[in-house]
Amino acid sequence: MTDVPEHIAIIMDGNGRWAKSRFLNKAAGHRAGAQALRRLAVEAEKIGVKILTVYAFSTENWRRPKDEVDTLMDLIHDYIQQYIDDSKKNDMRIRMIGDLSRLSAELRRKIDDLLEMTKDKKGMSVVIALNYGGRDDIVRAARKLAADVKGGRKTLNEVDEKLFASYLDTADMPDPDLLIRTSGEMRISNFLLWQTAYTEIYYCDKLWPDFTIKDLEKAIGQYQQRNRRYGGRNE
Repeated sequence: MTDVPEHIAIIMDGNGRWAKSRFLNKAAGHRAGAQALRRLAVEAEKIGVKILTVYAFSTENWRRPKDEVDTLMDLIHDYIQQYIDDSKKNDMRIRMIGDLSRLSAELRRKIDDLLEMTKDKKGMSVVIALNYGGRDDIVRAARKLAADVKGGRKTLNEVDEKLFASYLDTADMPDPDLLIRTSGEMRISNFLLWQTAYTEIYYCDKLWPDFTIKDLEKAIGQYQQRNRRYGGRNE
């Protein structure tokens, strides 16, 4: 493909409904969703995507029933281990955004191992948003910037959009070109609020475990037909 978006973000929605439609428990849906991501990441890299950012667990997901949260945490643990194993065979770089402090010490150690193992890889970056919320990202950035101003490391006159963005979790990444949400829901659910100011959005009715590379190519095809003006005009 040509004119492939450099940075694609995905809200991977519909795991629970996928499982329910097959008379399975939600854990089976989340496992199927994790496998769908592994498959798609490989194919996305082949067609030229440079950064793939996925919403794995939001700051609001803690409100779900405890047994579902525990299942998700176990799955994330297994998923991180799978990426550690996969890193020996591929050139993908894994990155994390979100407030990881609420995760268990064991899971944080696994994540640190994965980040260390892939930090020098040159392939596609897979960015996992874990305990991530767009508002939380902005609040944490504001606190860090305020501390620097208070400490004399920055001045109020220096504060602009570029400086503020450097305090966000995505500081050294370009903003997403394309945001995809599966399952037919039409909202962004507190995902990358600052970063998606001018991102093209594509909504898909398919449930996440059924989303394939063909669906990704269809989304990219729609993206290629859009006229990105960033608030200006193309005369």
